Amino acid sequence: MSVKSEPVEQVAGLRERIRYHEHRYYVLNDPEIPDGEFDDLVAQLQRLESAHPELVTPDSPTQRVGGNPAEGLVAVEHTLPMLSLDNAYGESELLGFDRRVREAATDGQTGFVCELKIDGLSLALTFENGSLVRGVTRGDGLRGEDVTANVRTIRSVPLYVPALSRVAQGGKAVEVRGEVFLPLDAFRKLNQEREKNGEPLFANPRNAAAGTLRTLDPGVVAGRNLDIFVYQALVDGQVPRRNHSEVLDWLKEAGFKVNPDWKRFASVQEVIDFCRLWEGKRENLDYEIDGVVVKVDSIVLQQDMGETSKFPRWAVACKFRARQATTVVNDIQVQVGRTGALTPVAMLEPVRLAGSTISRATLHNLDEIARLGIKIGDTVWVEKGGDVIPKVVKVVENLRPEGARDFVPPPRCPVCQGEVRRSEDEAVLRCVDPACSAKIKASLLHFSSRKALRIEGLGEALVDQLLEKGLIQDAADLYALNHEDLAGLDRMGDKSARNLLEQIEASKKRSLGQVIFGLGIRHVGERTAMVLAQHFGSLENLSEAPLETLESVFEVGPVVAESVRQFFVQPGNRQMVEKLRKAELNLEEEQAESSTSDLQGQQVVLTGRLATLTREEAGRMIALRGGRVTSSVSKKTAFVVAGEDAGGKLAKARDLGVPVMDETEFLGLLQGQ
Repeated sequence: MSVKSEPVEQVAGLRERIRYHEHRYYVLNDPEIPDGEFDDLVAQLQRLESAHPELVTPDSPTQRVGGNPAEGLVAVEHTLPMLSLDNAYGESELLGFDRRVREAATDGQTGFVCELKIDGLSLALTFENGSLVRGVTRGDGLRGEDVTANVRTIRSVPLYVPALSRVAQGGKAVEVRGEVFLPLDAFRKLNQEREKNGEPLFANPRNAAAGTLRTLDPGVVAGRNLDIFVYQALVDGQVPRRNHSEVLDWLKEAGFKVNPDWKRFASVQEVIDFCRLWEGKRENLDYEIDGVVVKVDSIVLQQDMGETSKFPRWAVACKFRARQATTVVNDIQVQVGRTGALTPVAMLEPVRLAGSTISRATLHNLDEIARLGIKIGDTVWVEKGGDVIPKVVKVVENLRPEGARDFVPPPRCPVCQGEVRRSEDEAVLRCVDPACSAKIKASLLHFSSRKALRIEGLGEALVDQLLEKGLIQDAADLYALNHEDLAGLDRMGDKSARNLLEQIEASKKRSLGQVIFGLGIRHVGERTAMVLAQHFGSLENLSEAPLETLESVFEVGPVVAESVRQFFVQPGNRQMVEKLRKAELNLEEEQAESSTSDLQGQQVVLTGRLATLTREEAGRMIALRGGRVTSSVSKKTAFVVAGEDAGGKLAKARDLGVPVMDETEFLGLLQGQ
């Protein structure tokens, strides 16, 4: 039995693969696997973490939102994060969601709103004095792309809404959120036109809608007949009604296009019946849906339930059953990631499945290949779980041809021909050559990504040139580049070279947490990087910390501690860190001014509406002081911050004798007063 079967190792392996593919997809805009395969990895990790909640850590990919604005469009921060939705794939998971809702509803009143899950692109529309002033894509959930000029061409988006001008008195901004989509008839006509012109076809309506909305030519957008259904409104960051169902009615009355097939239900059984109904009726629609969104109706209960950094706890997407098809494995190829992991990928005979063409599917690792018993030449079942997750689910052995071949793991790295090894506790082969160009390239792109050092303009093609010409060997070498080095590269020129050098110079001021994350230490995500920065105060202290000290850090476990230690004992990494120091990057953490606001290790609960802060802002303030926001009140809770319309959590805090403070007292605590 493989050691890999142990949950802790499965979780660690999945997290590593997810982080790698997040980087390829969201940062490089060059995914190695279909987005559905990525969702499948996340779903596997979610199931494992659900079964073993003790393994959940703040830096897990399941606790994050992913995404990144495209080059050529202006990035805009959202007033409130546009979170994604957790998924439910069957009746039992909906019942579990209902149970969590009922536990949070101290008054016994629940109530759900069910909306069709439109397979499109999320959009935030901002209105001032009733007039549309901005349209921004979801992006990474924290900031998106300003596509206002394109949004103005969508006829179902009103440019002026009289009802909002009345709401906006006093300077209040109104934000309306919705899902942009391409109707199926428009999608078919678009692909027919592209085929006639010899242009590549869009894989599905969702990709077509996303590509259209993000194009730089509004004239092109105007001719493609995009549409929108709206589902949320915020007035100065607050929901303007007591219930979500009232918000939908209010939006419709104001003149927005709301999907007509939403319903409110009192019981989870009615919700289940609604989901079953639409799974059978989906083919009758002129647009694609991939499930039903189930939301708690009460806004106060939504606030009490809160959210993780990725999902609201008060909503879930009930995904429809997978669609399946058979195809042939033409080959199994190997790709090399940032940590040197060699990932086998099945190259499939292209097959149409749920609106897109599937031609490849990750096989994850050697254990997965053995479990499937897959051979090159096999006929396999491929499915897209929830209509977006392509994966090989089984081999049709009775159709195996005589010439079917076993996959032979490469004896050396397919990129650099360096040595590969497989640890006893892993199912992954790794290239151990620190000079492997594939590893270096991925590391450089990670280092310059938005959530790390944020060096705009340093894309994949430019990194390829810098490596090929020997101008850089690691991330620290970026700071030795000069105008002459850059201006001579393809498609750079004087202005582009100056802009990139300005970006590189600006990156020296990033926080220590961003630098630590940018180093690409295995198992160290954004949250863990921030925790390490706060605890050690400088990169030097972190690099010299013994293993036992690392393991003692709040929220850092033995796997992460060992990974950090191994990173800094490698001579090449220590040399790179020294070069970063000489380049005068910010390698020290700015410390809090007053120790009286230190919340190290304390658990804090937020409930109700805060007047001057969003919950996300309050949460960041707590995290920066070493504290942790939790969703439920217990005897371990240090204190509760109660705003307007505080619900059951406030009552529970009083019952348990947990200290309660209002917003003014909370701000005073943070300021050391």
